[in-house]
Amino acid sequence: MSGAKDEAALEVRGCGPHPPVMNRRRLLTLLGLPAAATLGTLGYSTAARARNSYYQGPVSDHFDGVRFFSPGQPQDKGLTELLRWQLGGGRVSWPDTYPSPFRDRPPARVDGLRVALVGHASLLIQAAGLNILTDPVYAERASPVTFAGPKRANPPGIAFTDLPKIDAVLITHNHYDHLDLDTVAALWRRDRPRIVAPLGNDAIIRAHDPGIAVEARDWGEAVDLGSGVTAHLEPAYHWSARGMNDRRMALWCAYVLTTPQGTIYHVGDTGFGDGRIFERVRERFGRLKLAILPIGAYEPRWFMEPQHMNPDDAVRAFLACGAEQALGHHWGTFRLTNEGIDEPPQELAAALQAANVPPERFRALRPGEVWEAPPSGA
Repeated sequence: MSGAKDEAALEVRGCGPHPPVMNRRRLLTLLGLPAAATLGTLGYSTAARARNSYYQGPVSDHFDGVRFFSPGQPQDKGLTELLRWQLGGGRVSWPDTYPSPFRDRPPARVDGLRVALVGHASLLIQAAGLNILTDPVYAERASPVTFAGPKRANPPGIAFTDLPKIDAVLITHNHYDHLDLDTVAALWRRDRPRIVAPLGNDAIIRAHDPGIAVEARDWGEAVDLGSGVTAHLEPAYHWSARGMNDRRMALWCAYVLTTPQGTIYHVGDTGFGDGRIFERVRERFGRLKLAILPIGAYEPRWFMEPQHMNPDDAVRAFLACGAEQALGHHWGTFRLTNEGIDEPPQELAAALQAANVPPERFRALRPGEVWEAPPSGA
């Protein structure tokens, strides 16, 4: 794909990242449980592979030699729990479309700090003259296949052709609603950005396009992006899977961006857990200018709590990390779980009121909506 015409087509085409093997069992499973496939919850064949094809490295406090894990946190639910969720009812219907009133055409560069939601977990962060995209997904479906799986309820809030030149792409993990290989490849061909990802995700990206350069890092490591901006990889309470037998074989992460305009904490997916990861960010990096936190894909709680925060959890995370401002994402674009399309902002408002936090300090963004940091001293 090359040229503006092909780039624009990303907004209406299906998701391109196909797993290496699409056998009959996998295809039938995906057709029956498309949202579960997007979330990676079909990767239950954990005994099927004793070797990690994405990453070979030393054992650590979060890698056992084959699979990554979050120390002290629950890891995998079984097939029985998955079927209980999928067959148990309780899913609130979504409208076919949920258009956003916003549409952004960002400036080429920003000296201060400007954040716009493209959609779901894709955000354009403009800081210190750099343009940074998180988990860019322009596919019509967040799915391993183009004909089934969660479909967009709204178009991207920034057209692909309206994106400024991208300097860096930050990937948090490999679930299909966060890693769209066609979009990553299109950005690489157009802009040659720095692409940063947790361990093992570089192999997934290069299997799609061997020419893409990916800088893979572990928790606690960092990448200097230039202009005084550094991306630090921090733990998240989550997991990974692209297929049936690669569960937790690639790492997942959150990011802390230290910039001349202040420190930004970006979380793609996480559970709240014991809250220690949020306290640790505050202890390590000091006062945060901004926390970008997920607030959707959380019902039913008995299944989703270890991996996805609900709005009440997100408010607790906001207070634990000590950020001045928070922005909510990961809601209202792809139907992944049981809650209604507009429940996350409603529950966020209730959680903020219960915690005596002014609502303007934690905004749930819609696609195309922009937040800008006030000038210093304002």
